[in-house]
Amino acid sequence: MTRLILTGGGTGGHIYPALAIGDGIKRRWPGTEIFYIGTKGGMESRIVPEAGYPFRGITAEGWQGRKIRSLASALRADHRGRREAANLLGALKPQAVIGTGGYVCLPVALAAIQKHIPVFIHEPNAFPGLTNRIISAWAKGIMVSFEEAAGYFPPHARKRVEVTGLPVRESIADADREEAYRFYGLGKGRVTILAAGGSQGAARINQAMLHVIRELNGSAGVQILFATGRRDYEQIKAELEEGGISPDRSEGGGNIRVLPYIDRMDLAYAAADVFIGRAGASTLAEITLCGLPAILIPLPGAAENHQAHNAASLADRGGAMALEDRALTGPLLLKAVRELIDDGERRQAMSACSSQAAFKRALEDILDVLADTIEAGGGSGTERGGVGS
Repeated sequence: MTRLILTGGGTGGHIYPALAIGDGIKRRWPGTEIFYIGTKGGMESRIVPEAGYPFRGITAEGWQGRKIRSLASALRADHRGRREAANLLGALKPQAVIGTGGYVCLPVALAAIQKHIPVFIHEPNAFPGLTNRIISAWAKGIMVSFEEAAGYFPPHARKRVEVTGLPVRESIADADREEAYRFYGLGKGRVTILAAGGSQGAARINQAMLHVIRELNGSAGVQILFATGRRDYEQIKAELEEGGISPDRSEGGGNIRVLPYIDRMDLAYAAADVFIGRAGASTLAEITLCGLPAILIPLPGAAENHQAHNAASLADRGGAMALEDRALTGPLLLKAVRELIDDGERRQAMSACSSQAAFKRALEDILDVLADTIEAGGGSGTERGGVGS
């Protein structure tokens, strides 16, 4: 029986693609046994077991703020985590390790390389994370979501880069627009603006959206579906109601729908004509699959500013407008929104560019990269041999 290890953590942007790859492997190669190694106490320790995969936790720590004290702590954690990972790999004896990013990947991958277990990595962002840049020197296969990412890996590793895209849930592409209108209480024949800053929300986007909503409230040809994040919902709702704006169409019959969180993003995308939000790799994979024109406001604190690289990639292809978080104001966002509301031809052109940037076979292409190793039951060694302990 073939046995594989998935690893990745720290954020959903690393965890969910790993789970999508695991699901794809199980469909193509039934009977494959998959274990997931992540950080003890990390969000993956909760999400992965809920998804039905056996989870093993190790010690891992990121280099926070690039400070010397933080580096020393991260190196100690990595050394301990590598020993823990080596013990797990020795017990599990997998044919390959597949990493999707996050600092937990480093000790797992280095332990695998020492044991001559093939390592594959998937990089979701346009600017690869430090962990994946390090591992790439020994990885048997390197898969990326953005063409631009290839140039940031060491020259000798670039020949092993495959541009595959990022796996996206099938429901995203299959959602029905009519069902989406009914689900969210939206009307037909209006330009639908979808704004979402993530599960916790984004304060600057939320404040800018308050201005947009006040200006577009009651506009006959526009409707807004806005997820504030749970943290700011009550405050945003109160501010709107003080201004006489109902945040729920079902109550006031208006064109504004405000929610703390969107559980059915597949239906939200299906209803939308324009997306406003952050520029995480998973978000970009989803909106391009849906062909949505976007106004992207990259998260300023994202590791190595990777969201700015992601947003620039789609903007350069004509599928998005990119605005800086620090410069974002209500009037600036309203100006961008009005440009897209008032210019249907531009929306169509951006939609086409967004669709062209999508990787509709991302999961299949990733599985194709893994196929030889999985079907051969693994193999020994990598192109560059092991690394020191």
